[in-house]
Amino acid sequence: MPDSGEEETDDLVRAVEACLFAAEEPLTREQISAQLGDADVKDALATLQDHYAGRGIHLVERGKRWQFQTAPDLAHILRREKDQLRRLSRAATEVLAIIAYHEPVSRAEIEAIRGVQTSGGTLDVLMEAGWARVAGRREVPGCPVIYATTPEFLSHFGLESRRDLPGLAELKASGLLDPVDDAYEDLMEQRGANAAPQENDGNPQDGAQVMDDEPDAEMLEKPDESA
Repeated sequence: MPDSGEEETDDLVRAVEACLFAAEEPLTREQISAQLGDADVKDALATLQDHYAGRGIHLVERGKRWQFQTAPDLAHILRREKDQLRRLSRAATEVLAIIAYHEPVSRAEIEAIRGVQTSGGTLDVLMEAGWARVAGRREVPGCPVIYATTPEFLSHFGLESRRDLPGLAELKASGLLDPVDDAYEDLMEQRGANAAPQENDGNPQDGAQVMDDEPDAEMLEKPDESA
């Protein structure tokens, strides 16, 4: 049977191990010793270092501070990809809202609604995000490209279909009208339109229809569920 000295050594090794695992940052030998009643932890650290030498984590000393770290040869399987959140610019938010409520819509029609030119880069950002897509071309002279939303757009915003898009009153109540800009409210007051968003199955032939004389007649009013 192990003598008392070996048991004390084992207990000290376990205590040092627990101390390092619980530490929020690397510890010096003096800090470890102080936490364990000023025990001499030099041999315990060496024992732990040998014990973990062939394992998935190693006990290492860096700048006279001790810590556990991942074995270098396993770093490649522990690399994590982190999504970087990017806020849409005001222009991109406006364009996305216009596409969602008016699709399929061309760039010229987007610009007519916004009242300013729309950068191609803004549409690229929305397509890279997976929220907008090219839905075909409109059957008019010049055959302009038309844009529509994607299933990913509906999924991201928790919508079953475009008929679940909020109306003007809901946007005001939730405080979400501002990113879309108060210009929408002004536009709606000027136009006085209340048509509902029209569903389409994303087929370019379905989307490639000539719009009414006023392409911005569809506004943010809540669709009629009976439609």
